[in-house]
Amino acid sequence: MNLTMKVLNMRIRMMLFCSLLLLIACESPKQEISSRVNELPYYSEASFTPQWFDSKLAVPADFHSIPAFSLVNQNGKEITQDTYKNKIQIVSFFFTTCPGICPKMASNMYLIQEEFSDDSEVRLISFSVTPDYDTESVLREYADSKGVKDGKWDLLTGDRSQIYSLGRNAYFIEEDLGLAKSEDDFIHTENIVLIDKEQHIRGIYNGLNKTSIAQLVADVKTLESS
Repeated sequence: MNLTMKVLNMRIRMMLFCSLLLLIACESPKQEISSRVNELPYYSEASFTPQWFDSKLAVPADFHSIPAFSLVNQNGKEITQDTYKNKIQIVSFFFTTCPGICPKMASNMYLIQEEFSDDSEVRLISFSVTPDYDTESVLREYADSKGVKDGKWDLLTGDRSQIYSLGRNAYFIEEDLGLAKSEDDFIHTENIVLIDKEQHIRGIYNGLNKTSIAQLVADVKTLESS
């Protein structure tokens, strides 16, 4: 066999091999992260120590839950805890002028929004930690720039003390345990918290980490099926 035929045969073999790889890739299912457990734990304090119950009915009546609040969103609409009745909530804290972690978090929140775009059971909430600056009009402009969908993702502003109390005492959004803080101490965190339909905390995630975001998506689906 001359050199030309050898080269031709080698090219044919390579083409057949590449075609086989392409066929296998097309037939392989998309890999997704599965939830770590069949049932998600509950959390009641800032250490995020997991607690387990046999069923929803077994959760104590006085178990930690998100308290009532009243704020306004990017459209000037009043938003209360009742707005999210029977909704799974994905919660973050941000401010519109943040040059650091907030833009990346907003991008990942957008990905979550798109994942559950047609799912009426899931809502996204982002509380502004600079509500004096982040007025309704500022939030409206920010929402437009980040692809926020009205009715799916609320950017909330209002009373600063209420927002900070929610962040620290209800959502336990910060990680620096044991440090006494006042309302004057700024909240700045990459954490995202998952809340179930009964207003209980069911997970905390790094809003900058794609793997953590994928786990959040998987855990939301676990909540929906439980």
